[in-house]
Amino acid sequence: MSEVKLAAAVRTEFGKGAARAIRRNAQVPAVVYGHGSEPAHVTLPAHDLALALRTPNVLLSLDVDGKNELAIPKAVQRDAIKGFLVHVDLLLVKRGEKVTVEVVVETEGDLAPGSFLVENVLNTLSVETEATHIPTSVTVSIAGLEAGNSILAKDVTLPAGTTLVTDPDAVVIQILAAQAEEPAAEAAATEGEEA
Repeated sequence: MSEVKLAAAVRTEFGKGAARAIRRNAQVPAVVYGHGSEPAHVTLPAHDLALALRTPNVLLSLDVDGKNELAIPKAVQRDAIKGFLVHVDLLLVKRGEKVTVEVVVETEGDLAPGSFLVENVLNTLSVETEATHIPTSVTVSIAGLEAGNSILAKDVTLPAGTTLVTDPDAVVIQILAAQAEEPAAEAAATEGEEA
């Protein structure tokens, strides 16, 4: 798990106008909360934050007024059209503390010979893990599976120290038989006979 250091500046102005001014200065307004402390309103460098958020469940090391805090992204708001960061909520964490996060499910391997489709019923799994050891993803092997096979959440191998929060009997991936398409020539002949 990667840890990214960011310098955070405390902000004292609030509202839409202040937030727009912050974004014009290549910063992102954010709120840092957790552990029973008062929420801290800060600004973070937009470019560095955007790069950090490319890693799922990234651990952020924030320098706020000389005090170092660890946080993970809890809610990220982006502009619907242009995609730039509008606001970020960060949850304070401590080393050794357990947190519940969503982890991306990836597949590997080849299906059994034949025409099958892989349906990702769940793209993420909810897991509980140590805040400083959050896995970026979990990998599921689909090698040799055939139509009608499925993989449940309890069948997914999780890294050491990580426990499943998602319903163990939830279907994560299922293999479907591909629908055969009617050849175009046959379809045209059938339409001609009906006419």
